[in-house]
Amino acid sequence: MRVRSEKATIGTILKGNGYATSWFGKNHNTPAFQLSAAGPFDQWPSGMGFDYFYGFMGGETDQWTPYLFRDHSQIFPWIGKPGYNLTTDLADEAIKHMRDLDAAAPDQPFFVYYVPGGSHSPHQPTKEWIDRFKGKFDMGWNVMREQIFANQKRLGVIPADAQLTPWPDELPKWETRSADEKKLFARQAEVYAAYTAYTDHEIGRVIQEVEDEGKLDNTLIIYIVGDNGTSPEGTLLGTPNQYTAYNGILEIPVAEQLKFYDTWGSSATYPHMAVAWSWAFDTPFKWTKQVASHFGGVT
Repeated sequence: MRVRSEKATIGTILKGNGYATSWFGKNHNTPAFQLSAAGPFDQWPSGMGFDYFYGFMGGETDQWTPYLFRDHSQIFPWIGKPGYNLTTDLADEAIKHMRDLDAAAPDQPFFVYYVPGGSHSPHQPTKEWIDRFKGKFDMGWNVMREQIFANQKRLGVIPADAQLTPWPDELPKWETRSADEKKLFARQAEVYAAYTAYTDHEIGRVIQEVEDEGKLDNTLIIYIVGDNGTSPEGTLLGTPNQYTAYNGILEIPVAEQLKFYDTWGSSATYPHMAVAWSWAFDTPFKWTKQVASHFGGVT
């Protein structure tokens, strides 16, 4: 997809009205054939009204060794930094940029487009965050779905008389899974949840910076989360490396996946979870991302 030159982006509009504009994180707009130092750059953030760009090109990237750019130049900030993770790096860079703007022109309005990779695959949070969710999903996807549904009613997110959509026959119920399968699947959800919480925490740090600068009451924050519903590419079993599917290996046996149990989410994996989790995390709707005919595909 290309943004035609006569179409103004929000960056272009705000920049034209005196805003300092910046973009941190995912840029899934530039055509692949323009991802080089030769450009052209009209489909890059700089061509869409953004003064500064620090982020990755494409729909996803490895969080440990990301395909990362500052403006038009590829950079490699993880080199020599054990424990580097892009999720924290993006927050650090956004905070630094806002501080620099505040120091140079404290009264200038600013627009920060902040787009971290979570919780799009690959699910790659830090070990600290994974440890926080150990055992939290041992109940399985069916019970978790019922718990989410009950919590949504309690919080008033959905009507009290709402009916939960039926569980599809094509997806296995948790109680039919073996002990090894349950162990693997629970780990997949732990890492996904950790990645989501980790991302949310870092977004909170960025918002905290706005408050620390005394500008929170004069700042409009639009927080969009969900990636069009939880995604189904993990297949029925999940995968420690979703690139295997691109090479014709659509399902990896559970016994083989369990070899990655302790490193799931680390730099040794590029993981995705089983599709039954994706269905459950889209509660109260049915289906998943990529199925636009149902709300579960647009959540």
